[in-house]
Order: sequence, then structure tokens, then C-alpha cells
Amino acid sequence: MKFDVQKNGTCTILKLKERKLDSSISPKLKGEFLIICKPTVESLVVDLADVEFCDSSGLSALLIADRKMKEHGGTVQLINVHKKVASLLKISMLDRVFDVQESTGHAAKH
Repeated sequence: MKFDVQKNGTCTILKLKERKLDSSISPKLKGEFLIICKPTVESLVVDLADVEFCDSSGLSALLIADRKMKEHGGTVQLINVHKKVASLLKISMLDRVFDVQESTGHAAKH
């Protein structure tokens, strides 16, 4: 699984550099979220610009990040979400769970 992590104070940005967020990488991503989502992180921004496809296991990984962040009052924002992935979020009603923003600039304002 390819990704970059940037830390900016209490905000962490994870840029996923994969075309598919599916069962082939979701276990590794879940593990990474468990490492990242510490109480010192107030905001996690997940950049999905490269992700063109997501399945239920990918959504499960994102939900783990959301749950871990909420345990200590933190937030998760998804940015640069591809239309197909946004459609899946909407169908599964997870667009109500996640704060979906256009870009890092928008996420930083929230």
C-alpha cells in the first residue's frame, strides 16, 4: 500500500496513493489508522485524490478511522473524493458520517 503522511500540528493528512481502496489494502490501511488516530491528533484528513474505486472493506477502513478519532473528540475529513467514491458514500449514507471537502484548503478551514 502506498501513502504519504504529513503532520501539521494537531492535524494529520494521509494521502492514499492507490487507485483502489478495497480488500487488498484495507487491512493495512486499518492498521495505519490505528497508529495515526492518537489523542494528540485532533483532525485527520484523508486525501482520496488517486482513489477511483472503493468497496465495502474500504468503507470499513474509513469507518475505523472515524470511530478511533471520535473516541477522543477528533474529526475525520475526506478530501478530493472521486465521483464514484462519493456516490458510494451517498448510497451507503456515509456522506452523513464523514465531512467531505473538495481540497486540503477547504479542510483546513473547518
